[in-house]
Amino acid sequence: MGISHYLKEIGRGKQGARALSREQAADLFGQVLDGTVTDLEVGAFCLAMRIKGETPQEMAGFLDATAARMNRVASADGQPVVVLPSYNGARRLPVLTPLLALLVARRGLPVLIHGAATESTRVFVGEVLRALDIEPMSTLHPLAAGHAYYAPTELLHPGLKRLLDVRRVVGLRNSAHSLVKLMNPCDGPAVIVSSYTHPEYALSMAAVFELMQSTALLLRGTEGEAVADARRLPQMDGFVAGRRVVLQEGQRGTLTDLPDLPKDTAAASTAAYIRDVLAGRQPVPSSLALQVEHILRLASPS
Repeated sequence: MGISHYLKEIGRGKQGARALSREQAADLFGQVLDGTVTDLEVGAFCLAMRIKGETPQEMAGFLDATAARMNRVASADGQPVVVLPSYNGARRLPVLTPLLALLVARRGLPVLIHGAATESTRVFVGEVLRALDIEPMSTLHPLAAGHAYYAPTELLHPGLKRLLDVRRVVGLRNSAHSLVKLMNPCDGPAVIVSSYTHPEYALSMAAVFELMQSTALLLRGTEGEAVADARRLPQMDGFVAGRRVVLQEGQRGTLTDLPDLPKDTAAASTAAYIRDVLAGRQPVPSSLALQVEHILRLASPS
């Protein structure tokens, strides 16, 4: 089969490249995930899509291919699983994705964090979870209500992890880094909590959720993590089976009642802060408290 004919379409530069259909994109990405193409072709695909950018139809095709190959996880009792992708890590601010996960789990839902360390200069979610005595799953199993779990990406699909690791070689993100924020790794109902870093991505990601008929919460997260910035109140958009619903209007500027966040991004200090919040020694940041309520609303829409 091969993907050279697809590369000719997507590799003509930002102005000359042509978009693939959803079906073509699924075929292309499936071959990349299956490892049936050469490393050179994989690199060409990553760079071509980086320059061109994915259309919503192309990303939907990539997600179709991933869904057909992915190892899925299910809720033990049929409740919706809250899915938190975590791939950006901490640069200047602590990774509070585990705090969001544990706050939601405390309200009785199963929570799945999936992620991977994609570079060596940041603190990633797995380090914080380990400091909280939450070890990564070694095999996929049904998720119990009221608990938070961490599945490394390679458990869901080894080929997807390999594609993420291309960044370590070429130094640039590729389509897989966008896809993992949009995919549903669950067999059964799920609420995908996703984030964008720049406003223009809000439109394209929303279009993908609509195409995939996803139930999801979308917000501008903290340094790319799917958790509301504890210092601000971001806009939060919801989707129920692909239908957009209004959740939260954003507020300009910095909140007046700021939390006492850790002074550094180290896993130990982040975990200590999370423990203090869960024990009531520190207040739950107001933006995270609202995000939890919106997630619960999406998990049981009226």
